[in-house]
Amino acid sequence: MAQNKSSLACSVCGSRNYSRSINTAQRTERLEIKKYCKYCKQHTLHRETK
Repeated sequence: MAQNKSSLACSVCGSRNYSRSINTAQRTERLEIKKYCKYCKQHTLHRETK
């Protein structure tokens, strides 16, 4: 099983605030979660990037 690192980027300001380890064999689409951005100072949608 291949484990890769991926980061979550804020959809408003584009800063990469969070990182995750993912299993690329099971996932086909990118993760989207509402999380807190310390630069925007609000909860925004974060999308998975490489």
